[in-house]
Amino acid sequence: MDSGEQLQHRARPRRVTAAMVADRAGVSVATVSLVANGKTAGRVSEDNILRVREAIAELGYVVDSIGSSLARGVSSIVVMVAPDISNPFFAKVIAGVRESLGPQYQLLLSVTDAGEFPQADDVRRLMSLRPAGLLVDAPNAGFLEDLASPSPLVLLDAPGLEAYAPSVNLDVASGARQLAAHLAEAGHREAAYVDSVTGTETFALRRQAFLAEAAARGLNVGADRIISTTVDVGSAASAFAGTWPGWQREGVTAVVCCTDTHAYGVLQEARVAGVKIPDELAVAGFDDLPYSATSNPGLTSVHLPATPLGLRAGEQLRRLMEGKPLDKTAVTLESSLVVRASTAAAAE
Repeated sequence: MDSGEQLQHRARPRRVTAAMVADRAGVSVATVSLVANGKTAGRVSEDNILRVREAIAELGYVVDSIGSSLARGVSSIVVMVAPDISNPFFAKVIAGVRESLGPQYQLLLSVTDAGEFPQADDVRRLMSLRPAGLLVDAPNAGFLEDLASPSPLVLLDAPGLEAYAPSVNLDVASGARQLAAHLAEAGHREAAYVDSVTGTETFALRRQAFLAEAAARGLNVGADRIISTTVDVGSAASAFAGTWPGWQREGVTAVVCCTDTHAYGVLQEARVAGVKIPDELAVAGFDDLPYSATSNPGLTSVHLPATPLGLRAGEQLRRLMEGKPLDKTAVTLESSLVVRASTAAAAE
C-alpha cells in the first residue's frame, strides 16, 4: 500500500455500531437500542441511561433508523412528489408536511425541472427504499394511473381526482370566481390571463373557473389573450413584454396570473414599460405569497392556505401509515380573495 492509499485509508471514518456503544457503557446492545430510541420508561435505570448517553456522545453514534425500519419491511421515509418546486408556494406546503409528520419520519422530495411533471417510472425507482407513504402534490390522472403505488398515498391540491386516493384539496374555484367578480365590479371589461405550462388539474381548474365567471359577468378574455409560462418571474416578464402591446391596443385593463410568481413578472415588466399599476392596468394572482403584501403596489391575490394544506395532508398520511381510519377521505380547505392596491376601478 503506497503512502497515498495509506492516507486515504486512515482518513476513512469508521462506522460506530450499537455494539461499540454497549461495550463502552458496559450494558447490552438491547439497552443501547432502548436509550437511542427513547423507549426507556420503566425498562432502563437512570444510571444506565446516563452511561449510554455519555458513550453515544463520546463515540459519535448515530441511530440508523432507516436501516432498522427497513429490516421490519418498511422504511421511515415519506416521499413527496411535487411539480415545479421553484414555486415558493411549495416551501410553505413542505413546512406543514414536516410539522405534521414529526421526527419519526424523513421527508424525501421527488421533483422535476420547471414546467415538467414527475414521471411514474422515476417515482417507482424510489420504491426500492420501501417508503412508509407517499404524498403527491398537484397530480394529473395519467400520473396516478401509471404510478399504482402499494404504499399509503395522499393527494394534495388534486381537484377531481378524489377517487384515486384520500386527498386534501384547495377550493381554488371559489377564489377564482371571487377574483372575476371583483374585476368586473370594478368596471373592467377586457382582460388577459397568464397560465402555467405545468399540466396539472389545479391550474386547469383555476383558469376554467375564472374564465367562466368572467364571461358570465361581461369580462372578455379572448383565447388569444391566454399565455403560458413556467412559474418564474423572468419568464412571465418576458412573455408579458411580448404580448402587452397587442393587448393594450385591444383595450385590456386587467391581467390575471395563475400564481403570484407570474404576477411579479408582470408587475416588473409593466414598470419597465411605464405602465401605471393600477391606473392603466390591474394585476392579480393566486397563492397570496408573503411578498404580495409588501410588493409595490401590494398584489391582489387569491389566498390559498399552503401550510394548512401540508399539515392536513401529513396528518392524513400519518394516520394511514399507522393503520388508523380517516374521519374524511376528502378534505377541502377554503380560499379567499385578498384585495390590495394592484387592482382598482378601470380607467374611464
